[in-house]
Amino acid sequence: MSRTRTARSRAATRSRAAALLAVPLVAGGLLGAAAVPAGAHPRPAAAAPLTCQGRGVDPAAAVRHRTETVIDAPLSTVWKLQTDVARWPSWQPPVASAERLDHGPLRAGSAFRWTIPVPSTPSTPALDLDITSTVRQLERGSCIRWTGPAVDEAHGVRIDGVHVWRFSPTRGGGVRVSTEETHTGPVVDADVPTATRVLREGLEAWLRDLKTAAEAEEAGGCRP
Repeated sequence: MSRTRTARSRAATRSRAAALLAVPLVAGGLLGAAAVPAGAHPRPAAAAPLTCQGRGVDPAAAVRHRTETVIDAPLSTVWKLQTDVARWPSWQPPVASAERLDHGPLRAGSAFRWTIPVPSTPSTPALDLDITSTVRQLERGSCIRWTGPAVDEAHGVRIDGVHVWRFSPTRGGGVRVSTEETHTGPVVDADVPTATRVLREGLEAWLRDLKTAAEAEEAGGCRP
């Protein structure tokens, strides 16, 4: 193969990898730029990572983001919304389906499967991400840590994520929700700045949707 053809092949591979970066493991980033939820405060990269029972995100991951928001609803309401996985599609528009792979309250060892369709772009076909997450650590009303891959086998896409959530009651009766996630894999490692932006947009959208749903439920509005 000539040097010219080799260079073109490498360029095409990089282009395809960059285009597939619109595939986050979190709901929300698939729909483009998301508004930062009220009260959200992105943390600097140097901040100590969030942990649950002493375990945090992947320390070797180049793609990571941490953010938080304050929700004006009781901890019990926020916790129920976040841990009732089967109901995620009712308050997170980007989530097409979600199902528990076990029964009972969410706990360490619980697994769940959720899907997110990704619309086609000028350079990539439509993707159907199949995400299987496993809860590794959980303290009721305090924190959750899960891990798992997002996969589209038809297009050879796989992104491995580690996600930590912390819930802290505020003096005013609300809840401070903090979250941090890391992504690893060839697709995201090909363009770390873009992958980080997509992850940021997705996490902030998730917090925005959780805040909206919890505050609406507490106000007696639409209940998921």
